[in-house]
Amino acid sequence: MPRNASPRSFDPLPRRAPSVDEPVTMNVRSLPPDVVVPAHRHPWAQLAYPIRGAIRICAAGMAWIVPPNRAVWIPPDIDHDLTVLGAVELRTLYIASAAAPLPLDACTVVDVSPLLRSLGEALAEGRGDTRHHLVMQLALEEMRIARPLSLGLPLPRDRRLKALCDALMDNPADGRGLSDWAEQVGASERTLARLFQSELDTSFGAWRQQLRLAKAVDEISRGVPMAQVAAAVGYASQAAFSAMFAKALGVPPSRFTGPPG
Repeated sequence: MPRNASPRSFDPLPRRAPSVDEPVTMNVRSLPPDVVVPAHRHPWAQLAYPIRGAIRICAAGMAWIVPPNRAVWIPPDIDHDLTVLGAVELRTLYIASAAAPLPLDACTVVDVSPLLRSLGEALAEGRGDTRHHLVMQLALEEMRIARPLSLGLPLPRDRRLKALCDALMDNPADGRGLSDWAEQVGASERTLARLFQSELDTSFGAWRQQLRLAKAVDEISRGVPMAQVAAAVGYASQAAFSAMFAKALGVPPSRFTGPPG
């Protein structure tokens, strides 16, 4: 959706909160296309993952594009908003703080194993018996050992840098350099370079590559042909794109074409 459009606000209620007796709960959502869940927070942790479509979550000064079979972990009391990218089937596990299997001080993206996905569906089916208790415990262990993925994207506060980053998020293939962006956003090339370092602790080139990786993972997981993915993130050569991807994430792009094993 273009950034000058006004996305519809959506509140996915009700929320089934965790408790001492039930430290893990599953919330099943069918989200309308291209809506936004406004910034909010919970007193519990959550692991949110789409099984169809993709979401973008912004929290703690970072953004994550989360495709199917990947999940974003959000600790308790962290403000976050969610943008639905297309029509989405979302699963959200709520976890009591005392049972949290992942750090309580940082958001991250992790793989969703086939077992964790199956456990999540089982949690949605019933509650209160011995089987349900065992499923909760195994789900917590699967979360604890889930492989983290470096897909987070730091977000700026400065309005000039934000204008640049917003434009690139709309079109990751844009190959213009800082000197070209300087005139458009009303800051010198040197100022923009300094802002990337001071606000985002990275360079312009590194930030754009991280954005392109996140976009590529989303497109690949949707089944978009690799040549089209490469073009969508600014690479004329599929081979060059694959080499960049493998160097950055340690696995080839084909790793993201299906559920993680």
